[in-house]
Amino acid sequence: MNRRPYTTLIIIIILIVLALWINLSNTISIINPFNSQLIFSRNVETQLGLDLRGGLQALLEVPEGTNVTTADLETTKAILESRVNALGVSEVTMQVAPPRRIIAEFPGISNPEEVVASVKQTGLLEFVDFGSNPLPDNTVIKTDQGGGLTATPASDTTTPAKDRIYHTVMTGTSLQTINVQNSTSGGYEIAFALKSDSSKLFSDYTLANVNKYLAIVLDKKVISAPRINSQISDGSGVITGSYTQQTANEFAVQLRYGSLPVPIQVAESRTVGATLGAESVRKSLLAGAIGLSVVILFMLLYYRLPGFIADLALVTYALLSLALFRIIPVVLTLPGIAGFILSIGMAVDANILIFERLKEELRSGKTLRQAIDLGWQRAWPSIRDSNSSTLITCAILYIFGNTFGASMVKGFSVTLALGVIVSLFTAIIVTRTYLHTVMDNIKTVDHPRWFGL
Repeated sequence: MNRRPYTTLIIIIILIVLALWINLSNTISIINPFNSQLIFSRNVETQLGLDLRGGLQALLEVPEGTNVTTADLETTKAILESRVNALGVSEVTMQVAPPRRIIAEFPGISNPEEVVASVKQTGLLEFVDFGSNPLPDNTVIKTDQGGGLTATPASDTTTPAKDRIYHTVMTGTSLQTINVQNSTSGGYEIAFALKSDSSKLFSDYTLANVNKYLAIVLDKKVISAPRINSQISDGSGVITGSYTQQTANEFAVQLRYGSLPVPIQVAESRTVGATLGAESVRKSLLAGAIGLSVVILFMLLYYRLPGFIADLALVTYALLSLALFRIIPVVLTLPGIAGFILSIGMAVDANILIFERLKEELRSGKTLRQAIDLGWQRAWPSIRDSNSSTLITCAILYIFGNTFGASMVKGFSVTLALGVIVSLFTAIIVTRTYLHTVMDNIKTVDHPRWFGL
């Protein structure tokens, strides 16, 4: 065997070791050996969808009468995903369903009220000039900034200055960083730093307004109205209040990920249980294991030694696919698992095409090395065309699922497409490398039964 298959085999072995590491771990971490500092850390637990795990399902909607574009919905979706992920809610699935809806799924969620509250908040932060007359906390005011997302007052008694329009000095878009820290009183406060262009504006304003009040307003409601004791020239400050650790973190998340381009409301939300119980999942896995075992046994009995090599390639395919699902990560639903199992069948189909061509070349008198190369070359057009058509179908299903909010269809298309891509890799690279590694030094005429001849 020439040097190239050996090099390829080493690369395949490295990939298998990495796949085993990912598949056998819940978290993978890389540490710098010279200073013991963490370089990379990632949670790689298998993510299960609503039908396997249960959770929260919500229908988000832009109110009627609001002008909204698909781009607005995409931006809103991205901001909402950032918010709920920052709250520790992982594996979130959100899909835009034009003209004005977003479908959200939160597998395994334990506190739906917290998530829904975060989704509802618009998070419009303003630094408002109160001059010498501060207003009480929680007062709802009008400002000259950001009309469409103005909050509605709870009652007229909360707005003693409801007819006055206050000037916004700057908004939350001027913030560079936002963090929660312990306050000197033993509670929590939000520390912020401004962008360089806003730092100069803030410095000039605080210099000209010493001993006056600058209100911190969230969604037109006064959070606090501290007095400016001196010029703030370093572009940093803190927002104080009666915060617990949870409320401070929620507030920081709202500020960190900005305001939504359009108002959003939760049209419907419900907590759902797993449609498949633990027993059903166990039986599904058992059925999958039995089916895979039958395929492996068939390949071994019918194709003999090449079938054994195909089985090794099939195991390699399964390890790489599962590792890919965990590292991306892909949220596995029952249709998604079905897509993965279907891609296993396609991986076997590619090997069958190669081996049938291999047997034809051997019967025509070719050497084993020639038969391997010619068999692969002549089987490749069929493998390429069948897998390409499947990938095109997957793209159509993905577009359909993404357009109409059909997450099950979308999950099926994603897992099937990834499986097909990995199966192409195993057919083109892995199976061929294994064949050369094992068979280059075997004479077919001495062992015809090993090849089913």
